[in-house]
Amino acid sequence: MSWALGLWAIVQGLSVIGVLDYWRHLPADRQEEAPDGVVVLLSVRDDWDGGPELIARLKAQAAPFRLVIATSGACAAAEALAGREGDWVQIVRAGIASDEGQKVHKLRAALRSLRQGDRYLIFIDADIEPPSRLMGRLLFPLVRGKADIVTGYRLLLPEASMAATLVGAVEMQLATLPRAASATMPWGGAMALTRETAERLDLDAALAGRLSDDMTIGLAGWRAKLRLRPVRDLLVASPLEGRGALGFGVRQYRHVLTNSAGMWLIACAVAGAQALGWIWALGWGGWSAVGVGYAAAAGRALIRRRIIASVLERGQARAARRSLWWDVLAPFAVCWTHWGIQLAAAASRRIRWGGYDYWMSDKRVVRMERVE
Repeated sequence: MSWALGLWAIVQGLSVIGVLDYWRHLPADRQEEAPDGVVVLLSVRDDWDGGPELIARLKAQAAPFRLVIATSGACAAAEALAGREGDWVQIVRAGIASDEGQKVHKLRAALRSLRQGDRYLIFIDADIEPPSRLMGRLLFPLVRGKADIVTGYRLLLPEASMAATLVGAVEMQLATLPRAASATMPWGGAMALTRETAERLDLDAALAGRLSDDMTIGLAGWRAKLRLRPVRDLLVASPLEGRGALGFGVRQYRHVLTNSAGMWLIACAVAGAQALGWIWALGWGGWSAVGVGYAAAAGRALIRRRIIASVLERGQARAARRSLWWDVLAPFAVCWTHWGIQLAAAASRRIRWGGYDYWMSDKRVVRMERVE
């Protein structure tokens, strides 16, 4: 065995061990808490349709909460929902931002609207399909004093198209990475913290001028040496269309790059090692190298299939499994796409998101324009 083949086998073996570690640490006893004083912050666009499925899923949560919907001020569906639901729904009309992300602008307004009895803050995205345990699982570490910031992560449900399933396969590499409290970055689609933590971080001021809410909160938490805890069984279903799928991937990494170049470089190095390794395996490594790569990819796919079955509903799992075929049939394409998305993120500091173009400098929005 050549040293190159040995190194390739080690890299592939470590990738399988990483996914296996995630699966082995999925909690069997998924304990929940349902304290008083919970408020859920939801930022929506003015063209939001009212999210009937999301609202139904929120009503199925075991933990009681008040829903604060932050809008720009012209969301008819949000206003109608508040009219139907009464005190359960509170509308915050933030207006239009001029020097920060529109989502951040709305969330800052929502934070300023908090009431005296609000003790626990949960941030969610409008496009998720949350399980009924979402709130209780996010709250459990906070109520028990085991964490300062708690987070789930997205698991994409790609439509049946090549682009969507390929990006889903890339995202699944990230979703099933081993998690450690000292290296966890929260995801704004399912994130919770106490009111005390929000005030300690001075979130309103910390978010001012920023574009990414979760990156900003996560980095602030790291600097303050807070305890960030992942809830591994909260891989939350999030649908993905084929149109714009690659752009979605590039945008996520551009958020990373414009907030933490070091984090982006580390991610590029890891993905680049896999991508370049596949070029060697297919070009010069011979059948042994290709066989090692495919065997490892098949092993990862089998473990991820078990993870998916453990954390998602049956229909959601069926959609998520579409991405596993890439690992089985063309694992090299997943690695090349992942690295390509990372490198494309460095081509510009402009981020198109939620109907606006933003230009970033030193982690802040320096210019924004509405996209017609």
